[in-house]
Formats: sequence, C-alpha cells, structure tokens
Amino acid sequence: MLTALALLAAFQATSPAPDYTSRVEIRRTAHGVPHVLAGDMGALGYGMAWAQLEDHGAMVVLNMVRARGELSRIFGRDSLESDFTHVESHALAVATYSRLSADLRRVQEGWAAAINRWVATHPVDYARYNLPTFTPHDVAALWVDEQVEPAMNRFRRAQNRRRASVEPLARDNIGSNAWAFAPNRTTSGNAILLRNPHIGWRADWYSTYYEMQITVPGKVNFYGDFRVGFPFYFNGGFNDHLGWATTNNGPDLEEVYALTLDPASADHYLFDGGSVPLERKELSVQVRQGERLTAATREVWRTPIGPVIGRGEGVVYVLKSPGWEEYRKAEQFLAMMRAEDLGEWKAAMAMRAHTESNLTYADRDGNILYLWNATLPRRPHAPLGDTAAVPAAGSDDIWTAIYALDELPQLLNPPSGYTHNENDPFHYTNLESPIDSARFPAPDFPAPELRFRSQLSLQLVTGQSRVSLEDVVRLKYSYRMLAAERLVDDLAAAVREAGPNGRLGDALAVLEAWDKTASPEARGAVLFTEWYDRYYRGSGSSTAEREARAYARPWTSEDPTGTPDGLGDPARAVRALAEAADAVMQEHGRLDPAWGDLVRVILGDVDVPVGGCSGMYGCFRVLSIRPTGDGRYQNAGGDGWVLAVEFTRAGPRARSILAYGASSLPNSPWFSDQAAMYARGELKEVAFSEAEIAGQLVRRYRPE
Repeated sequence: MLTALALLAAFQATSPAPDYTSRVEIRRTAHGVPHVLAGDMGALGYGMAWAQLEDHGAMVVLNMVRARGELSRIFGRDSLESDFTHVESHALAVATYSRLSADLRRVQEGWAAAINRWVATHPVDYARYNLPTFTPHDVAALWVDEQVEPAMNRFRRAQNRRRASVEPLARDNIGSNAWAFAPNRTTSGNAILLRNPHIGWRADWYSTYYEMQITVPGKVNFYGDFRVGFPFYFNGGFNDHLGWATTNNGPDLEEVYALTLDPASADHYLFDGGSVPLERKELSVQVRQGERLTAATREVWRTPIGPVIGRGEGVVYVLKSPGWEEYRKAEQFLAMMRAEDLGEWKAAMAMRAHTESNLTYADRDGNILYLWNATLPRRPHAPLGDTAAVPAAGSDDIWTAIYALDELPQLLNPPSGYTHNENDPFHYTNLESPIDSARFPAPDFPAPELRFRSQLSLQLVTGQSRVSLEDVVRLKYSYRMLAAERLVDDLAAAVREAGPNGRLGDALAVLEAWDKTASPEARGAVLFTEWYDRYYRGSGSSTAEREARAYARPWTSEDPTGTPDGLGDPARAVRALAEAADAVMQEHGRLDPAWGDLVRVILGDVDVPVGGCSGMYGCFRVLSIRPTGDGRYQNAGGDGWVLAVEFTRAGPRARSILAYGASSLPNSPWFSDQAAMYARGELKEVAFSEAEIAGQLVRRYRPE
C-alpha cells in the first residue's frame, strides 16, 4: 500500500516546474470531499484555497476583500461598518506578520497565490471588481480578532435596555453538541468522539463549513471542518492520534471601564494620579457611489488599556479584552492539528490565543478530556458583564492577568467514561463526576445550569453501558423531545380536569396519541411546539421569570436531570393549548399535520422531510428553521455538519455528513448530494488513509 509520502514522491518526480502547482495534488473522494496532499506548507495553502475556490468561488475571493477593509469600494456604503473594523485589523496583521511561524506564513503565502491565480484565470467573473493583488498579510488579517464591535454593541444594547427597562428574550438554544467516550464505554475498547456544531447554513462569511483533509507528510495530516474563505478558523476534527470538538461557552472575557475625563485638558483622562492623553486615529476607506469612488473617514480613539467605545457625562468608556490585538489564533489551531498526544495538544491550548469555547477531546491512547476554555481575566473587582462600566481611577482597578489553563474547569478521564457538552456550563460534564462549583465560584465562572437538550444528551450517552461508532451515529439522530416528555402528561391531565370539549378535546386526543418525538412522521409535534411557545413565553418578561412560573418544579442543582418538570400554571396552560389549537387549525387545516410534511430540507432539487427541533424543546438533533412562504419551514441551521470518529490502533475510523454539500455553486454535483442522506439520519464513510482515499477516489488533479 502506498503511503502518503511515497505517493507524494511519485508525483513530484514528474513535476517539471518548481511552482506551487507542481507540489500539490487534490484528490476528490465521494461527495466531492477534497484531500489536499502537498510537499510543503506553501503548496498546502495553495491547494486548500484552490479547492475552496472551485467549490465556493466568489465567497472565498470576497472574503479577502473583506479582510483588507475594501468591501465598500465594491458594494457601497452598506459595507462601511465592516471596512472600518477591518482596515484597523489589517494594519495589525501587517505589523505582526513576521512574528508568525514560518510554516503558517508559508500557508498564507500559498493561499494568496492561489486566489491571485484564480482571479487571473477567471477574468469574466472578477474583472468588474478591479481586485488588488492579494498578499499573505491579507490572509493573516482574516483572523486578527480584536473583539471590539461585538462587545461594544452588547454594551450599547445593555445601556439602551436599562434606559427602556426592557429585558431581552430568551435565546433559542441552538448551540452545539459534543461527546467523548473512553475505552471502558465502547464496544471496541477505543475512544470515540462526536463533533456536532450548530450554526446557520451558508448564512454569512463565517458559518459555512468545509470538509477537507490536509496532508504534508511529516508536517500535518488532519481531517475535519474548515470555514469557507479561511485557512484555519475554529477548526475541529482529527489526525492520526487525536481529535477535538468545540461548543460555545460564552465566558465573560471583556470589561468596560469608565475613566474620568480631565476637565482641564481636552481628550485626556485622569489615571494613576496623572492626566493621560487619548490616542486619536483616523480611519479611511474607499466607498463606491455609482461610478465614483469617494473617501469615508472615521475618527477612533485608543488607550493603552484598549479601544474607546463611548463617551458621556465626564467619562470615557474603554474596552479591555484578552482578544484585543490577538493575532495568533490560526497559529494555535495549526499547532492543535499537528499535536500527536494529549501533552502536545494541551501545549497548543496553552498559547491561549483561542479565547473561548468548550473543548471536547479524545485520542488513540484512550484519553478523553473536557476543557472549559476561556482566556479569563483575574479581575480585581466584581465583573459587571454587559450591563455597566467599572469605574477605574488607576492601574489597580484594571485586570492585568488571566487564569492559567490548568486553573480552568476541566475533566480528564472520568471513571464512568464519558464527557458531553451542549453549551451549558461545565458542572455536569459527567454526571457521576461533577465539577465542583465551589472550586470555580461566580461571578468569574458561570453558575450551574442543565437545560433540556443537555439532559437528553445525558440520557443518550448513559442509556447503554457500551457504544460502538454505529451506536453513536444512531443516538446522535434521536428524535426525542424532552420538553414534551416532561410536560405533555401534565398538560393532558389539566385539560381533562378542565372538561375538554370541541377543539380542545381534539387537541387532547392528538397529544395523547403522539409519541413525544420530532420524527418526520410525528403527529403532535406541531401542536406541542405551538403550545409551548405560547405558554413558556407568556410566563414572564425575563428568562428567570419564565423559568420560575412555567414549571411546577423549576430547574435545581439538587435534581439536575429531573427538573424542570410539571406545569406551574395549569389553567393558563389549558388556555394556551386552546389558542395553539386554533392557530394550528387555521394555518394547516388540521391539528395533527406530520412534522416532516411541514419541516423540510430544501436544497437544489431536494425537498424531503426532516426530523429534529430547536434545543429549547429538548431536542438533541437540533434544527433551526425558517418559513418558506407556503406554510412549510426550511431547515436553515442547527445540525448540518456531523463528524463521529473512533481512534483505533490501525488508524481513525470515521463517519460524517455535511448537509449542504461541499459546494455552494448550484451547478456543482456537490451542491445538494448529501442533503437527503442528512435528512434520513445517515452519515457517509470518511476516507482518511491512503487506501480509503483510493477506494473512494472520484478525481485526482493538480491545481492550475
């Protein structure tokens, strides 16, 4: 059997020119998955970009324009906010580029070269944009994450809410899922990892996953998810030795400080007993207005603490963030991809450039690990989150250090042999080995919480003593709806006590006949979700109020997997069911439409039923849906990319699905070819070894 190294030597021997194309080959396997085999890191970057360009075209090219802060030059004023952010981050990328590793710089050089070549060979598609020659600095700027705009916007929204006394609505709990099973919990005695992130399908620059294998013999051999338009960005997947999954954890990393302006000196603030000048910067971008280009400028202010995000009533608001001017995130993900054991992987994590996310890890040695990752400040004051600014008169009021990696919540090799996370806090990562809240007190760390989706996950992972890779796939696609399992019987009892008649009696019959799932065939899920939305959201104006009033027993850490339970207001629940029945009948003409008749995967020529629901209803197979305009709903997010891998001594054995396919181009054979498989709850076999790639090979070629 040819190894990757021998195969690479064979095709390099026939290469006449010492350019990128002679040192890289793309092998496409079933469903168009690209396996990029390169002789060096520069050729790898070229091949990675070329494969993405073939499958996503302008999305990849225009992401480079975005990184330069030049979208307004093409699309006009609607892109100004993006450009003002990115002209500054691009300048930082230029200033810090030489500090990146030589290997990462080579990847970025190859990536830029591929895009320039692609644009040159597709003049009809790109001539109207008048694109620049892209540089490796532009690629580096794709992920210089300053985290200013999100934090600034949260602060401003909080200020507006306080002034208006408005509480935000509860989040939809879309989230992500991750499991790890130790050898003592698997039928094969090998560790198994599940990665199942949930984001919108092709919704924006950041959210389109791209399945790919990248190989430079002796340097890196990684299979997993990339993001369209990026070499490395929030990656997850596996190599020969180990793998990991990410789930969002939402740590409170930023702080807004209120510094007193100096009344005696304009644009100065009082700090450490002196008057300190604010640094003024003027940002400029080119904006298209019709056939003309005009300059747009913006004044921004900076301090050594961080950027100024507002002023008012004698103070200036300054954001301090561990992500400010962080330029090494792609560096960290590359190091994680190259790690060969737990020690090397944790050393990569210790870079702390990846500032957030839960990490769920498994490896060939049988280790499993959960890590609540956060570049978390050690504050000398109580954090105020997004709601207010902390007064600061001097250095002692400002945080300067972060928690060390080993000081963060984590769980290595729990005796019962599993970890899980569905975006809830870390405490019940393993129910038999809970992480003690006393070791990680509020307010720096989140309080315990275990919502319906997490509780169902625990039931799935602990429901049998040992699992196979095939079991993990089957469990992943469970259609159970835990909120229904907790509430329908009580709701039915309340309706019977109220004396059901007419349509309310018919609604009761539908719920009693329903299997409490969101399977495509389920008749009752539509009525239940309509009822739950009305009942839960009508229980109060804030999440805390809803949780307290909606349930007879709200969630409690004394019974973390048995609460919430029961109806807090049975009479209102009955009224809400009557309203829901009227709404369902009016919209759909019957009380019991099949879930899959309304909830569909619609992509290209595929239009098929799909099961699953929002995490707020307690589904583990999470769907985010949007109306199609004809009374149905289209799967538009949530589940989409699923990867399950078993770490055998002979090499990884994996299954995957990318629901919306390898390509976003409607004329591509890879545009919708996985959609029906995904809807049926199937995963395809992953080709990772050279023998597996050869067995699935569809096409092999070198980029131009």
